[in-house]
Amino acid sequence: MTAVSTPYLIWLAGGLHVAIILANVPLPRRLQLRRNLVGVPAFIRQIFYVHWIYIVFVLGLFAALCFAFAPELAGGSGLGRFLSAFIAGFWLLRLLLQRFYYDPQVRCANRILDSLYILALLVLVGIFGWGAFHPTA
Repeated sequence: MTAVSTPYLIWLAGGLHVAIILANVPLPRRLQLRRNLVGVPAFIRQIFYVHWIYIVFVLGLFAALCFAFAPELAGGSGLGRFLSAFIAGFWLLRLLLQRFYYDPQVRCANRILDSLYILALLVLVGIFGWGAFHPTA
């Protein structure tokens, strides 16, 4: 992989972040959150929704970083390598949680979406890991 192509991969990662954000739009209905959270105390429900919104906000920040600072995230600076390592670790942890923590029955009922998400997570870990540990400069 060349130093020129790595920023393009970072832009691809930005697009994956946007796709994950967009996938969160129909997710509450698909997971029937209103029905499934009925018995949960209001405060816990509020925490759940606030955390969900904050995660989507962070994903938007990751996408913006990818589009605005691709050369840096591709290893062009120390800060860029640090951020790429952080984002790679963020998505690696999310991949492990997806695979080993989440309810297998729900994952099985949504096998295609689950598989696409795992593929996206693998790509994100790979791209940011490459940017962190194979600097372009």
